[in-house]
Amino acid sequence: MRDLSSLPVEPIGPNDHVRIGNGEPLIVYAEFTCPDCAVAAERLRESGDSVCFRHFALAARSPRAVKLAIASEAAARQGFFWEFHDSLFADQGRLDDPHLWQRCELLGIDLARFEADRRDPALSERVAADVTAALRAGATGAPSFAVAGALQSEFPAASS
Repeated sequence: MRDLSSLPVEPIGPNDHVRIGNGEPLIVYAEFTCPDCAVAAERLRESGDSVCFRHFALAARSPRAVKLAIASEAAARQGFFWEFHDSLFADQGRLDDPHLWQRCELLGIDLARFEADRRDPALSERVAADVTAALRAGATGAPSFAVAGALQSEFPAASS
């Protein structure tokens, strides 16, 4: 496959969403409406491996992708990124606002703050920065995985 990257995959930084588990975190670019991304998220969760989630939400692929990415960032402001992440991937058939509000209630997320945060331009800028970095690193689809500094679309082989 031809290398489409113009920049290397950015190293994990303090603003990344990292779930600590076994080993060095695997960087994953994904979006919440993607069925393959849901499968990858479940496999990673079950593996117990460390993972760094970055958004690859493209409105052209799914009308709700960017809105859900921003919603996950709003949940992150209250310390619920991974819980919200897992709930979105666990039930991709219910991704409209009433279902997001129900998730907030179940997870203990302050709904008024969640809604205010969703309107904060800083969150859409954060999502856009992830997408731009993914494209510059050569991502052509979701999910994409950073392995040895390069992106690949195949789920990485077990590191054990």
